[in-house]
Amino acid sequence: MSYTLHKPGRFRLQRSELAVPGSNPSMIQKAIETSVDFVFLDLEDAVSPDQKVAARKNIIQALNDLDWKAAGKTVSIRINGLDTHYMYRDLVDIIEQAGQHLDTVLVPKVGVPADLYTVEVMLSQIETAKGFNHQIGIEALIETALGMANVESIASSGGRLESLHFGVADYAASNRARTVNIGGLNPDYPGDQWHFAISRMVVACRAYGLRAIDGPFGDFNDPAGYDDAARRGAALGVEGKWAIHPNQIDQANQAFSPSEAELNRANRMLEALEQAAREGKGAAQLDGRMIDAASARMAQNLVEVGKAIASR
Repeated sequence: MSYTLHKPGRFRLQRSELAVPGSNPSMIQKAIETSVDFVFLDLEDAVSPDQKVAARKNIIQALNDLDWKAAGKTVSIRINGLDTHYMYRDLVDIIEQAGQHLDTVLVPKVGVPADLYTVEVMLSQIETAKGFNHQIGIEALIETALGMANVESIASSGGRLESLHFGVADYAASNRARTVNIGGLNPDYPGDQWHFAISRMVVACRAYGLRAIDGPFGDFNDPAGYDDAARRGAALGVEGKWAIHPNQIDQANQAFSPSEAELNRANRMLEALEQAAREGKGAAQLDGRMIDAASARMAQNLVEVGKAIASR
């Protein structure tokens, strides 16, 4: 292990993340009643320009009137991009009037670390002015060629940053990829078109202690396709995925939850290695296979997620 080590940041259970347009109050009400782990109330792509002001008001009311904590939900807002004139009012209006109920702010189309610095400065000033007793976290959407080119410097920028999300649709557009699918596989590409991008983002996250979240899968009438995308992401180290429709929530929860068999094996691995350590051994055998300290770290990851799910 390198002497330079960035410890994991704040843990939040984020297997499933429901995107909810701030312009639709009935969908916001329904979101709190689902089994989703994490909800972000959207002010950006899902809200037309003439609905931006109304969406802010709906979100302020929903944050103040609904008990998200009692429902076991982490709640976030996706603000408009820094290249728009909507962004500053998103932060000022919502954080001043309802920020005490907000867990994180999701920043779209992050291209350079300074984008996050801008949001952090505004959050810090508003929190101080309003006397909040908690600090709102920041999450960044990596969904442009510039953002992916700078993903390591963005991930290492520190501050309030908790996670990176892969925004496949805007990323495809930014790279002029030959596809019109959101998150699906391109039959003209021999493999997973998004493997490199997701893997690079995950590595940046894990190097600097952040959570790694996969973005949307557009065809909510293709549950098999969603399952495939979620499993591929989980295999690369992603710990959660967006749901753009409530039907996708349980799929995400299942894909990013260790099975009972996996948890049993992980606990057995840890027990076997503890016994080996008591005997002065650095490795052990379990079910005819060698396990060592690296095995323990993999097993511990599963056990921690299992505990978080059980305590939810």
